[in-house]
Amino acid sequence: MKKLFVVWQDPETRMWYPVGLLSLEREGYRYVYTHGATLSNRFTPFGRMDDLHKAYESENLFPLFTNRLLSKDRPEYKDYLSWLNLDSENFGPFEEFERTAGIRATDSIVLVPFPEPQSDGTYGLRFFSNGIRYLPQEAQNWVKKLETGERLFLMLDNQNEKDPSAIAMRTEPVMVVGYVPRYYTQDIRQLLDTKASDSLMVYVEKVNKNAPSQFKLLCTLQAKWPDNFRPCSGDLFTPLA
Repeated sequence: MKKLFVVWQDPETRMWYPVGLLSLEREGYRYVYTHGATLSNRFTPFGRMDDLHKAYESENLFPLFTNRLLSKDRPEYKDYLSWLNLDSENFGPFEEFERTAGIRATDSIVLVPFPEPQSDGTYGLRFFSNGIRYLPQEAQNWVKKLETGERLFLMLDNQNEKDPSAIAMRTEPVMVVGYVPRYYTQDIRQLLDTKASDSLMVYVEKVNKNAPSQFKLLCTLQAKWPDNFRPCSGDLFTPLA
């Protein structure tokens, strides 16, 4: 079974809330709301899934999420697969979402993978560097020169006015090349406070020089999974159904 948390951003406070859990099971897809959906009076249920306490099931992926997949008929589809570093024959919707987070320019919803230990017992993530388009031109040019396998270093940006939990990524010699997506920063900060911090490594997986900024730099993060590490375990992530 695979799981993705649906995370929604309040348009006024800009706070992010885990409002739902999408899972792929043997019988098909299942969606439930989580306690995070009850924290803002500005949150409204999605389309026909209007009961916060009901579990929704379908053989096919729900339209809300299907609309977040790039159509194979789009002229840029082959380039898109290359940007994501995906094999066109061996991936499904969840693999696509795990890289893109299902982000669309028209709303404030992202799809975040439920963290589980990998086969070797480690914590692993793939994500695109955020905020590249806001970097100075020198830094943007630097991104294009990065090479696959090059190590990146994390910097806690506690004085960031927009997001005190922000984590920047830099190279050696020092050049900031973007940020870790904010929906991963809580877990990563938790890892940095454990013995796993020495094992936490971030590498360049792929640089897409001609891609839009949101698909420019694909990164891989790995760390040991601490014995007491329980990501996404708070009340906000608990299903209502």
